[in-house]
Amino acid sequence: MPILVITGTGTEVGKTVTTAAIAASALAAGRSVAVLKAAQTGVGPHERGDADEVVRLAGPVTTAEPARFPEPLAPATAARRAGMAPVRPHDVVEAAQKLAAAHDLVLVEGAGGLLVRFDEAGGTLADVAQLLRAPVLVVASAGLGTLNTTELTSRELRARGVELPGVVIGSWPDSPDLASRCNVVDLPEVAAAPLLGALPSGAGALPPAAFRAAAPGWLAPRLDGTWEAEAFRERAGAES
Repeated sequence: MPILVITGTGTEVGKTVTTAAIAASALAAGRSVAVLKAAQTGVGPHERGDADEVVRLAGPVTTAEPARFPEPLAPATAARRAGMAPVRPHDVVEAAQKLAAAHDLVLVEGAGGLLVRFDEAGGTLADVAQLLRAPVLVVASAGLGTLNTTELTSRELRARGVELPGVVIGSWPDSPDLASRCNVVDLPEVAAAPLLGALPSGAGALPPAAFRAAAPGWLAPRLDGTWEAEAFRERAGAES
């Protein structure tokens, strides 16, 4: 899995912190890592973006950013409003392939959800994954509403013939409610793919050293971690 595309079921689901955890776990396993932010929006030219946050939490990874736009909007909209050239799927693919030639693992983090538009032609992260023939990891929220968005995302990936290795819960609450506990059982079913991890709420606020030490315990072995889904279900008091 030299290139892994990471998407969320929407915004604010923990995608960047999950990307950092995967990077930290891969580094701990002795792999060289690059993180490619497909399109950064909502930051100015000299402000810190998502890739910078991954470096802060995970440690020494190579980063790249084909485009950034100042307003916190979908990339196509942000580019249009700023009068800037949009980022296109082929731009992201070329950057990912260049990084893959020099690193063991390249993490391509999307902007928002799978079908957020990059350009006026309707290019998306799904197109990037298809062109790269790369698997797409889905980061989902824990609570009410996540089953619908996760199933829609997984159906789109299957329709395009893109591999979905699994789902990671981007922020698991300290005191999960009934919906969250039930979703531990239901998410793998609606995604037709296994749970591959769960990050605790507030993981991104940990000191970097603590984050790096803990990250493998949040992720399954396929993501260079030690997390076990069955043990998590038992601890979470999952409701079937």
